[in-house]
Amino acid sequence: MITLDSRTPTGKAVIELHQLLTELEARTGEWPGADVVGILEPWIAQFDFTTASAPANTVTAPRPPGQIWLLRRWDRHDDDVLLFADESTAVDLYYGPERSNQPDEGYSLYLATISGRGRPRIVPLDYRFPDAHACERANRDALFHPQTDANDLPCTKVDGVLVFTYLDQERSAVCVAIHLDNPSDRLVRPDGTVPLRIEVEDTVLLDDSGAEGAPRPALLDRLLNTAEAGQREVIRSAALAASLIWCCPACRWDSLETTCCCEGPGPCRKPQPPKERPSA
Repeated sequence: MITLDSRTPTGKAVIELHQLLTELEARTGEWPGADVVGILEPWIAQFDFTTASAPANTVTAPRPPGQIWLLRRWDRHDDDVLLFADESTAVDLYYGPERSNQPDEGYSLYLATISGRGRPRIVPLDYRFPDAHACERANRDALFHPQTDANDLPCTKVDGVLVFTYLDQERSAVCVAIHLDNPSDRLVRPDGTVPLRIEVEDTVLLDDSGAEGAPRPALLDRLLNTAEAGQREVIRSAALAASLIWCCPACRWDSLETTCCCEGPGPCRKPQPPKERPSA
């Protein structure tokens, strides 16, 4: 079923035609041919069929491929390839500078390119998020994929967007990851992004939908995001001095003062150090 948008001239015209024909049927009990012609003639005259303007579109480029460390280690019993989230320093410490600490093991650490299914997209410049009917259909067609082996994770798929929710023993946390490599074309905005709103309980963590009432970034975030490199360091120093943020002593990540532990992207989670009391 096609849903008309009354905000567009075409949608408004079709809705008006439907109203005129409905009123005619209510008066006469049918659609008399002469009356219908009298309605259609001025209605059709509104349209210009001589110059069909091409829709205004833009082409968005695919996301560039990323890279990840892979560690291949082997011994007399195993030969495995593992994802590795750190640089080579930890591996060198484990095996030793001459690879002599583990004489029965060998390893190879290298960067691999992640080749996704990204592709160019033709996106209309007058982007509109899918209507209520399309959203309901996409939600009803959602899929759930449970974990089947050690190399995948459970996820849901809605209109091409993958959301992984899983328990991570190493981080001791419930992890949620959103993958936007292959969303439906109708979700992609002209700048190549997909509007997201993320909530935990009643707290909105992210909302870049631009919808009315969407929370704006905190003042400190807005200053840091718009500042140049030199200005950014001055703002950061002032925020540290004013106790708006604190710097993790382990990974050097800046977290908001209201957080009790490090919120860096890694598994740090070091508790916030106690504040020094001013000397009397």
